[in-house]
Amino acid sequence: MQNKTRQRGFTLLEILVVISIIGILVALGTAAFSTTQKKSRDARRKADIKALQNGFEQFHSKEGAYPTTLLEANDTTIFPSGLPSDPKGTGENIYTINLSADEFCACALLESSVGNAAALPDGGATTCSYGSGDYYCLGNLQ
Repeated sequence: MQNKTRQRGFTLLEILVVISIIGILVALGTAAFSTTQKKSRDARRKADIKALQNGFEQFHSKEGAYPTTLLEANDTTIFPSGLPSDPKGTGENIYTINLSADEFCACALLESSVGNAAALPDGGATTCSYGSGDYYCLGNLQ
């Protein structure tokens, strides 16, 4: 009787299948993570625009008019940490703020294209125009 010893280990095919499955899972995880990051940054942009709206309304109640320049709007009593910056941190300013003493329109370009405005106000207009699109805009409440 011959005693056959059986070698233990994985075949090349089994290893390739496992590596393929791991690669697919990593690709799916990366895509989901990227989408979640975009949604998170867009939520921050919407919150920043809402904070701008609240600050401008506070400025209006204090001064009787909206600020007419960003320098005037950068009041430390209203915006203690200054005007918001893009959460992506690229140094690119994706916020557009149009001001006049009577009204304002503050907009942010979103990454996920689920905003409430299709375009920025024309020619620096201070009245927001709403409709589904890539921008999230808020205007004066008074």
